[in-house]
Amino acid sequence: MSTDVVTILHGTPYREVERILREKGISGAPVVDSEGRVVGLVSEKDLFRILYPFYRSFYENPEMYSDLEARESKATDVADHPVERFMSSQVWSIEPDIPLMRAGAIMLARGIHRMPVMEQGKLIGIITRRAVYRAVFEMNLPKD
Repeated sequence: MSTDVVTILHGTPYREVERILREKGISGAPVVDSEGRVVGLVSEKDLFRILYPFYRSFYENPEMYSDLEARESKATDVADHPVERFMSSQVWSIEPDIPLMRAGAIMLARGIHRMPVMEQGKLIGIITRRAVYRAVFEMNLPKD
């Protein structure tokens, strides 16, 4: 678990979310409200997904999506969209005493790559798939 958690404030625009993730070298972060409560998660996948049409829109207006170069400008179109428009609002979290393999199993079963670690409703850390597999391998397959 990492206790140095980068968070994104609810209402932060797309362009700022992208900048924070890029500058911090992370692929996602919890979204918090003004009181620090976790209200969602945002990831590079969410940033990427908003650049592409929803299935219904694509099937109703396929001609709008045939010019892929023009689609690249979509990032400019969504630059000011607030994070709540594209974040994942379903948040799975764990408590700090959950065994490592259980945390990994939850992430795998839910198709998520990171989970907030909460204690008495307060964000105290974050765990990622990468952290789980590195810890498991380091504990069980030490270097010679």
